[in-house]
Order: sequence, then structure tokens, then C-alpha cells
Amino acid sequence: MNSPLYNIYKTYDQNFDLGPTGLKKIKQPIFKKIKPKYSFLGFPINLLFGIPAGPLLNSKFIKGAFDFGFDVVHYKTQRSVPFPCNMYPNVLFVDINGNLTVKKANKPQIGKKNSAKNPNKYSITNSFGNPSRGPEMWQADMKKALAFAKKGQLLVASVVGTIQKGFSEEDYYNDFAKTAQLANETGVKAIEVNLSCPNVANEGVLCYSPNAVEAICRKTKDKIGNTKLLAKIGYFTKEQSPLLEKIIKKISPFIDGIGAINTISAPIVDKNGNQALPGPNRLKSGVCGAGIRWAGIDMVKRLAILKEKLNKNFVIIGVGGVMTARDYLEYRKAGADLVQSATGAMWNPYLAHEIWERVLAENSKD
Repeated sequence: MNSPLYNIYKTYDQNFDLGPTGLKKIKQPIFKKIKPKYSFLGFPINLLFGIPAGPLLNSKFIKGAFDFGFDVVHYKTQRSVPFPCNMYPNVLFVDINGNLTVKKANKPQIGKKNSAKNPNKYSITNSFGNPSRGPEMWQADMKKALAFAKKGQLLVASVVGTIQKGFSEEDYYNDFAKTAQLANETGVKAIEVNLSCPNVANEGVLCYSPNAVEAICRKTKDKIGNTKLLAKIGYFTKEQSPLLEKIIKKISPFIDGIGAINTISAPIVDKNGNQALPGPNRLKSGVCGAGIRWAGIDMVKRLAILKEKLNKNFVIIGVGGVMTARDYLEYRKAGADLVQSATGAMWNPYLAHEIWERVLAENSKD
């Protein structure tokens, strides 16, 4: 039941220092030597599939992901200052019957240390708080991670701003841009601003604030120049469609792509109804995995419609509940230029290979 990519029964720091030890026990898949077939953000890519910001803590994890055929991967979201991880545990299973709808997410969901479900059906809550050991560590390690990218592979840096003592709202927005600039200095070709994480202590979820999102994207683009800029957003309900359209209009001059979604937040309790994750501000936690697939696909479809309606030119990254090759194809059909998986990839390091084989089989029919 333990994930080969991230050991949920060890602390964040233990995982960080040890790396993805579970991958060492698994034989790497063999890929035929083929020229990169696809393009993403203008870069040649072998397969339009990868891993979003989350489970790839450092260069050890990036190397493992690249080796197993995940071709577009995100280095875990980093900050301009050191920042601690939330208390252990950071991952719990959430056994959801069917979809975790917005209505269902208003009610408490039970978090458990184990699950009897098939891994393809896993839903989990992850609550890390975007920890960072600071740029003194991650800049050098990110440069190291870049060297592991093979032909047809791309590393994306994910960054977030940090509220610090005495900070104004403007200072907070500037810190996003500062962190992106630090990432840009490593030589990465694409940077993502994380505007969607629901577990950032008292910083809140920014992606629903048009002025904040615009300011962050504008300031960040000013700092990183020609480096590609992506924005990660959360789920917008149908009632929030006008808000989504307004935000896209505001940020489209500055961004090259939009990733959606992160998670759907819900109260997570134990079997007795008590808060399952220890510590302040952790009753509500983001849920990801199979239970939110519907939301990720829904957002991709709506972003594709808005992209055409507004005549904008940005790539769409579909994330959420991608557990099988079939899920990948469904996202692509919905309009995703790139598909990514966190939960699915954590428990199935062969997922990229399975998708690669499925795509080859589909192409051979044409």
C-alpha cells in the first residue's frame, strides 16, 4: 500500500533526505528510442504527461521521475525563505464513494492511514504547507535536477510567495516575483506560480482574487523575462464562471499556460469525528486522487472553451485524478495540452510507461 515514490509512513524530512527509496526496488521500464514527437511551450516532449508540483521534493525525486518516463515534471513548490513542514502525518487516505463533489466536500470526510481500495481508486488528502529549506539549498539542487532531464523532457519550477512580518499586500505579491527570479537563476525554462494551494496557513487561496492574481503574474513576468510562465489555479464552480473568465482576461497578457486543478478542500476528521491532521488551521485539507477527476476534466473543458471564446493563446495543463492511461486520454480529449498525475504516479511509477504504450497503440490504428 505504501507509495514507491513518496513514503507516506515517513516524515517529510525523512523522505527529503532519503529520496524515493521505493523506486530502487522496482525495475525501470524500457522505452524504445524515438524522437520527441510532441511540443509543449515550444519545447520537444516525448510524451505529454508528467507530475505536478507536490511529490517531487528534490533532485533525487526528479531523477526518479525522469527515469520512469514522466517527461514534464515540477520541482516541489519553493519559497524565498526557509519554511517548516506541517506536522506529521501529511498524507491520509480518504475513501470516497464516487466523486468528491463541491456539495459533498462541505461535509466532513474521514481520513485514514490505510485503504482497502484498488490503488487506481485512491483518494488522499495531502497537507504539507509548502515547506522549503530556502534558496540557499534549493537553487543548487534545482540546477542539479535540470541535469537529469533527457532529450524530450522538461523541468518546471513551482514557486509561492511567503507572508513575512511587516509585509504589506504588495510585499507579498513581490515575494512571488522574487522567488520566481531565484528559480529563473537556476536556468529552468518554465516557472509556475502556485496560486491554488489550500494549505498555506493564513495566506489563503489566491486564485479567486482577480487583482491579486493579476499583480502576481505581472510582477513575476517582469522578473523572469522570456522564461515561460504558468499559473496553477483551483476549481471554479459553475457559479464562479464569470469570475474565472475575468481572471483569465487579467492574466493572459503575462502567462503562457494555466494548470488546473490542485485539490478540492474538505474537513478531514477521524472515525470519531475529531480533526484528523494535528495542528492549527488543518481541519480543512486538500483532497486529490480519483475522487476529484471529474473536477479536473470539467475545468479543462471550460478553460478550452474560454480560450477559444477570448481568442487567447495559452496551454492548458490538466491535473486531478489521473490514475490510468484511460484517464490521460480523457483529459487530452477534453482539451488538455499536457496531463499530469500526482496521486496516481505516487502509487504507480509505471503509469507513464502504460500511457506511452497506450498512445503508441492508439497511433498505430490511425
